[in-house]
Amino acid sequence: MPTAKECRVFRVPMANPGDTSAIEALIDDGRIVAADIVAIFGKTEGNGCVNDFTRPYAVEALKSALAPRLGIGSGDVPGRVHLVMSGGTEGALSPHFLVFAVQQTAAPPTLAGVKRLAIGAAATPDFAAEEIGRLPQIYATAEAVGRAMAEAGIASAADVHFVQIKCPLITAQRHAAAVAHGARPAAHDTYASMALSRGASALGVGLALGEIDAGELSDETVCRDYRLWSGQASASAGIELLHSEVIVLGNSAKWAGDLVVGHAVMQDALDLAAAETALRMVGIDAGRQLTAAQRRRVAAVMVKAEASADGRVRGKRHTMLDDSDIHATRHARAFVGGAVAALIGFTDIFVSGGAEHQGPDGGGPVAVIATAT
Repeated sequence: MPTAKECRVFRVPMANPGDTSAIEALIDDGRIVAADIVAIFGKTEGNGCVNDFTRPYAVEALKSALAPRLGIGSGDVPGRVHLVMSGGTEGALSPHFLVFAVQQTAAPPTLAGVKRLAIGAAATPDFAAEEIGRLPQIYATAEAVGRAMAEAGIASAADVHFVQIKCPLITAQRHAAAVAHGARPAAHDTYASMALSRGASALGVGLALGEIDAGELSDETVCRDYRLWSGQASASAGIELLHSEVIVLGNSAKWAGDLVVGHAVMQDALDLAAAETALRMVGIDAGRQLTAAQRRRVAAVMVKAEASADGRVRGKRHTMLDDSDIHATRHARAFVGGAVAALIGFTDIFVSGGAEHQGPDGGGPVAVIATAT
């Protein structure tokens, strides 16, 4: 009998950044096979900043939980499963994991022209501190996106709906070491390096998907020329890795299953029409908050959030950029997360802050994975 690949997605809670019990239960109860897990996204309850150690804490917990179930050492888990931890669940956002598993199914691929959720993943080499936020990171990311698309069997950029990237940052120690051997990193400020890393990653996605021309790119483009952006990129920077993890989500007729993904681009923090468009792409018509039956169809919602640089939302002044106690990315996650949650009807939404070159200023991509009608 013909077989095909099927991507399954599980949204499960975490009681704290080290709580992997819900994922362990998925495996131990036989709902998924550990070897089938391709990627895990996590929203942890840290500050999302440089010193957000909830991200590496969650990574270590996942390594410990998965290693015996995969029959490998914990240090080998990242080579088998792509781990993407994003800090910050401000407001009423709920900490959770998204588990992506790929299995062979006896069902053949879908009928001609019918496309289902496909996933591909790749990793870049480690970046030197002086490469972060510059052309080497852009080009390495673009190359990884191409490899992930090929793995997913997605031939057209039009079928790519979300590219999640976990990228590194420049710590004070890494900056000092680079300067000591004569290099000049793009940023001395560690928080600024997060933005540069996210921005270069997003430009790499745009380059790979044909949204941005290579001739428009230079080291000086990153976090300066915001005319250039990707409508599918979502990048999260962290201290827990030196390379970038790249996960491409799209639709392909080569895949089976009942899940599909759709996306749109929010033009600002109030653009729920974009979220409604993403829902319609997966067959859910949301004229108001989703009904219980509609919510049961939704496997995952992923959003980028950013405080607009002009300090305004639809002409009205906001103070997200003026708060010296709480960084603007945290405000943006809470605000956009609340707006989208009001439409979706649940709070375990993967909202990532810092949308440099990820959608227009103040906006960002929104993607929905759901069962097809």
